[in-house]
Amino acid sequence: MILSGLARLGRDAEVRHTSDGMAVANLALAYNYGKKDADGKRPTQWIDASLWGERATKLAQYLTKGTQISVVVEDVHGETYKKNDGTGGYSIRARVLSLEFAASKPSESKPAEQRQETKQQPATAKPKPSGGHSFDDMADDIPF
Repeated sequence: MILSGLARLGRDAEVRHTSDGMAVANLALAYNYGKKDADGKRPTQWIDASLWGERATKLAQYLTKGTQISVVVEDVHGETYKKNDGTGGYSIRARVLSLEFAASKPSESKPAEQRQETKQQPATAKPKPSGGHSFDDMADDIPF
């Protein structure tokens, strides 16, 4: 089975190496789905995914908690396990086929100094078209 969609990383990527030296990064993918509840939140499905090989080592530093990615996973399957308290648990696992960074986290999109400079810059007036009217002036004239 192959799935694709937007997901957020629930924790930083963890890179390990197999006994033969192959790198593997473990990712916790959070997918939102369905309708919003009374609190305005949508349900979340977690998938434990693995990213293999050179991509794992090169991308791990960028795969940090909260990062939104567009991801395609394959070999999607469920696994049961025994928790520390003796009860059973269930997780969904998959292997990453491809991924693209969909958006940066707001706090990291610009360095702190640039964000402060942007806030302190005075607003400039929008130039008006040659007729002396702007689109903002016409907003009340639109009948729909």
